[in-house]
Amino acid sequence: MVYSIWGFLEKGKITIWNDEKGFGFIMPHASDKQGRSSSIIGAAFFMVIVGISVLTGKISPLIFALYLVASLLTFLMYAIDKSAAQKGAWRTKESTLHLLSLVGGWPGALVAQEKLRHKSRKQSFRFVFWCTVLLNCSAFVWLLTLDGTAILRLLIASVL
Repeated sequence: MVYSIWGFLEKGKITIWNDEKGFGFIMPHASDKQGRSSSIIGAAFFMVIVGISVLTGKISPLIFALYLVASLLTFLMYAIDKSAAQKGAWRTKESTLHLLSLVGGWPGALVAQEKLRHKSRKQSFRFVFWCTVLLNCSAFVWLLTLDGTAILRLLIASVL
């Protein structure tokens, strides 16, 4: 069967449907590729850039650790929210997911959106998500400047 959801065509079987809320979940047929693997490639590419920046001494290894931890935490929060959505339980606020993306968890969010097929269709969510990605990447690029590097070193020294 083919279903239209938010303007996208899905081939699959409705596995859960809630008449009161007017939504459900579709299990895609195994032959359907929803492939946004470019998202995973983009997230990995960014993490490689951060790693190279650490190896060349342009930024602190703490920044790489921040991106890694934030990405893992963000992926976990997406998984928890997806599970809650399927069970009709309490959901994670979208603002929480956006904050995690803004502080550096957006690579994990991209992987979660593709692999978990969660928060990958709602246009208003996606718009704010991509704004957080742009803001975070802008902050990262700024950290690579002389002023950004100096301020980052002062911040790290004051914390340690």
